[in-house]
Amino acid sequence: MAKILTLTLNPALDITIGLDTLRPGQVNRSQAQHSHAAGKGLNVAQVLADLGHSVTVGGFLGRDNLQPFEALIDGRGFTDCFVRVPGETRSNIKLVEADGRVTDINGQGPEVDEAARSALLHRLEQIAPGHDAVVVAGSLPRGISADWFRQLLERLKAQGLKVVLDSSGEALRVGLQSAPWLVKPNTEELGEVLGLAVDNLAQQRAAAKRLLDSGVEHVVVSAGEQGVTWFSRDLALQARPPKVRVASTVGRGIRWWPAWSTACCWPRRLHRR
Repeated sequence: MAKILTLTLNPALDITIGLDTLRPGQVNRSQAQHSHAAGKGLNVAQVLADLGHSVTVGGFLGRDNLQPFEALIDGRGFTDCFVRVPGETRSNIKLVEADGRVTDINGQGPEVDEAARSALLHRLEQIAPGHDAVVVAGSLPRGISADWFRQLLERLKAQGLKVVLDSSGEALRVGLQSAPWLVKPNTEELGEVLGLAVDNLAQQRAAAKRLLDSGVEHVVVSAGEQGVTWFSRDLALQARPPKVRVASTVGRGIRWWPAWSTACCWPRRLHRR
């Protein structure tokens, strides 16, 4: 199997609190609560490990609440390339009501200074060679400029790695300038970054063509209950999910696309039925 590096520049401690009905301005009592170390890159790393790959994880972690993250890294046997920075890794809180309504409160996280940025680049220069691909996923923390992020992706490409980008907003816009090997936007993210309507398959195809023409090799567009479409220069494949009752949308984009990225590493697998 492959040796894959995942980068989570802005990880989070995900805290989910279940309650009957949220009453703003009043004392609310929870019915259930759980927390776990998370962030897109770390979530992807776990799926990749489940698929049998050797995984290295990196990014920035706040020193003040390391325990859940180090427990995950050690427990899953990941190679640790994270740079520790002052402060706490952010917390993302989900308030889940009995009727399924979810309220998100996302934390800000620590600021990454020049010393930490340089330390991560140095570690990646040492550890990245020998990996088959790198997954860069999630948002950018404070202290990471768009220009620095673009240079990071270009350095990883220069080291011979296939760069998979799963981000949104400014990180996606800037990341596309480096022509990653694979990008995985949803329709809203794709439309926002290109300034186009992406409401149907024909519009998805047109938007994907723009990215393919710019040098991206694979574009995977998720469209919720309408399914997922993978575009390359000579092929397009679509998968539609069965209709189910949605209990939670947490992690909906994480489980399938590491497997898809794996298949893209060995294209013949994409044609198996």
